[in-house]
Amino acid sequence: MAFEELTSRHAVMWGSAPFENIAHLIEGMHVALVERLAPVAGEQWLDLGCGVGDVAFHAARAGATVTGSDLSPTLVETARHRAAEYGLELTLEVADCQNLPYADASFDVVSSSVGVIFAPDHARVAIELARVCRPGGRVGLTAWRKESGVGAMFGAMAPFMPTPPPGAGSPLQWGDETYVESSLGGAFDLTFEELEIPQTGEDGTEMWTFFRDNFGPSYTLWHSLDTERRAELDTTMEAFFESYRSGDVISVERRYIVATGVRK
Repeated sequence: MAFEELTSRHAVMWGSAPFENIAHLIEGMHVALVERLAPVAGEQWLDLGCGVGDVAFHAARAGATVTGSDLSPTLVETARHRAAEYGLELTLEVADCQNLPYADASFDVVSSSVGVIFAPDHARVAIELARVCRPGGRVGLTAWRKESGVGAMFGAMAPFMPTPPPGAGSPLQWGDETYVESSLGGAFDLTFEELEIPQTGEDGTEMWTFFRDNFGPSYTLWHSLDTERRAELDTTMEAFFESYRSGDVISVERRYIVATGVRK
């Protein structure tokens, strides 16, 4: 499989900070995805890039038999603790969405909320999504728009980030309907919807500090820099959040697509 080294780094990166503190900022996105996939009691449901478990928990509460998998052992362990606290029974395990350990056509529903989009090998992701979903089963993904606040945020961080290896896909590519259709349309009959989930706050410095300290990629990036570059990154990102200020409130518009489909 391509990108082994990058994938191994991602497994560490995503578990480097307490993502559970960030997850509530996209709770509405998780709910929207599960609602559109319309869980049915007893269905076999696979949530990929499950993070700390939120989509998997919603599906389990609806009666589905859920497996949640993520590249990060730390996030999976956090998800297990949260599931126990909520009294939910589901399977949570470490797996790479580019090379899944599941049998062909073994799930009725395959979901991922801004999860698989971060895997570098988009072609392998598409193959695996189609392979594990049974004919007539359902797929559902959410992905950030490139032309949105999240795309602009990643753009502001980009000069401080290492250059990805040749051929590695960008997560923002999945936020374009044409790209998703070209990747998954051969296996799924797809439909699309654009939604928005803004991030609000009162102070750009506080918003960046919270994000920096709780989101694995930004936490890892900041700690990889020397003192001078850290200060430059802080200044850049504080200015980014402040650029969305209107009066006493900062509101970063964050548009995303929900792509759902039926396996052919």
